[in-house]
Amino acid sequence: MNTAILDNEVQAFITANLNANLQRLILKGSPFKTVTIQELVNQIAAKKKAKDKLPTWFNTAEIYYPPKLSIEQTSSEITAQYKAQIVPKGNAFIDLTAGFGIDSFYFSKRFKQGVHCEINAELSHIVAYNYTTLGVENIRCVAQDGMRYLKESHAIFDCIYIDPSRRNSSKGKVFLLEDYEPNVLEHLDFMLDNTNVILIKVSPLLDISNVLKTLRNVAEVHCVAVQNEMKELLFYIKKGFDSAPLIKTINFDKSKIQNFDFTWKNTIETNYTMPQKYLYEPNSAIMKSGGFGAIAAAYVVSKLHPNSQLFTHNELLDFPGRCFEIQAIIKPNKKAIRQLIPEGKANVTVRNFPNSVATLRKKFKLKDGGDDYLFFTTLCDASKVLLHCRKIDKQKITN
Repeated sequence: MNTAILDNEVQAFITANLNANLQRLILKGSPFKTVTIQELVNQIAAKKKAKDKLPTWFNTAEIYYPPKLSIEQTSSEITAQYKAQIVPKGNAFIDLTAGFGIDSFYFSKRFKQGVHCEINAELSHIVAYNYTTLGVENIRCVAQDGMRYLKESHAIFDCIYIDPSRRNSSKGKVFLLEDYEPNVLEHLDFMLDNTNVILIKVSPLLDISNVLKTLRNVAEVHCVAVQNEMKELLFYIKKGFDSAPLIKTINFDKSKIQNFDFTWKNTIETNYTMPQKYLYEPNSAIMKSGGFGAIAAAYVVSKLHPNSQLFTHNELLDFPGRCFEIQAIIKPNKKAIRQLIPEGKANVTVRNFPNSVATLRKKFKLKDGGDDYLFFTTLCDASKVLLHCRKIDKQKITN
């Protein structure tokens, strides 16, 4: 950690060049003897990345940023705040794989004290400095492997949080929970000896049903999306819990927060029908959860096909996802599409259709954008169709 970066002149330079061309900046070299141009560029790139993702850090003077990769891999403030609300308040928490410390920062608001474990000593030192700058006094930063610290400390915590690495020792990506580092399945019994609550963050790409087959005592599964982009998949483990878990979905949309919860494996019969006046597409958190029968029952909508994951109704509903008014239903061919979209500009979505978006754009010469939405999908009578739609402003529904 080069403390010269915190000098007033250096900080002013970093702020003044947030929108500068970094390649050109590198060629110019550093105007400071004590700070290299590589260090300056890293601070600029990381701080710029933090502007929307970490506004508290961005808007606080004299924050020291780690390599940009650490900023890219860390939780956003909006998801960190959400995680902190999941667990009950208590005396002490431990973050076993804490990284840049965003999650620990928000956990600290619900616990009297906490431990931030980060095996990278440089990053741990940076986080400890930033916590002081942010006025955080109840977190102890430990530059050590979190699982090892937990075993050696013999401490009991009200909550253990872990976001295991999704890369193996050779830096290759892994796709099974048992291949994560540390292996939470291997250490689960030990962790439950030291706490009643464990919150585990895994890749949003993991299959929920497969994880539930390997993890026990899962009380809740949280599917977290931000502006309809799936961001985090969380498994809340509670010692002694032995029932079907609650699946909680949340999408932090621009205009409102969309919540939908259901119980895992609660089998619900779904109705299928041909397209009606309105088309409903669940948000990405619900898509990830697989709760299609539950959402259909809750909003009394029907599916177009068992595998299309699109819903329809004759009434306009405040549905947790995107809402469209169907303008036309046609067989996908060049002449019909050109008549509907003479300018050849539309938003294309594929649901249970044999061709990809890229293939369809090329085949029908469609550019991206505009007010027209084309859904290529399969209906309950097995017909392959194109639904020409117009998106409905959510403000009109709520008002």
